[in-house]
Amino acid sequence: MRSSFFGNMDQGQVPGHFVLQNAKMLRVQLNGEVLARQGSMVAFQGKMDFDYEGGGVGKLLKKMVTGEGAPLMRVRGQGMLFLADNAQDVHLFYLENEAITVNGTNLLAFDPQLTWDIRRVQGAGVAAGGLFNTTLTGTGWVAVTAHGTPALLDTSWGPTFADSQSAVCWSAGLGVGINRTFKAGALIGRGSGEAVQLAFQGQGFVLVQASEGPIVPQPRG
Repeated sequence: MRSSFFGNMDQGQVPGHFVLQNAKMLRVQLNGEVLARQGSMVAFQGKMDFDYEGGGVGKLLKKMVTGEGAPLMRVRGQGMLFLADNAQDVHLFYLENEAITVNGTNLLAFDPQLTWDIRRVQGAGVAAGGLFNTTLTGTGWVAVTAHGTPALLDTSWGPTFADSQSAVCWSAGLGVGINRTFKAGALIGRGSGEAVQLAFQGQGFVLVQASEGPIVPQPRG
């Protein structure tokens, strides 16, 4: 797997159609197709068609049940396509017959030859939000977004835990479980009192963003 996080992103060794226009915008040199988050197109030059991508009946049902998975569009044509999501930072990974798991809210775009599926984190109930994520497999580009400058954690260092909304993406081969903690003080404020973290074990990485997601509005008494 290649990424600037690993220091092995040599543009001479990977296809050049995914490029960072700047820190917050992806430029895709389109000559065929790409899958991207719905609403992420900010500009394009050339001739392109945009269609909703359901991903098949099985994936559609998973989205309906879990509420997870980025709403995708399939872009066809030729030219320059510019993608962004709320001015969040964009980061690139190039898979080489590998797999990566991405939080659906952080998935920006990927090559169409990659296979993708929505998978459930073991130990998480269906009602638990943010615990169904998208796994992409094969050879090609994946672009993710992160709120603020993210940290890349080496999970081989030891058991690693991350807030379920802060984990952007991780190595698909990691063992992933659920760690629950309960603090009475959390009853006042954003949460319900139960904090849920993703627990990672194995050789690989977890990319963690500097945010736990949007603040949940509290009812006024």
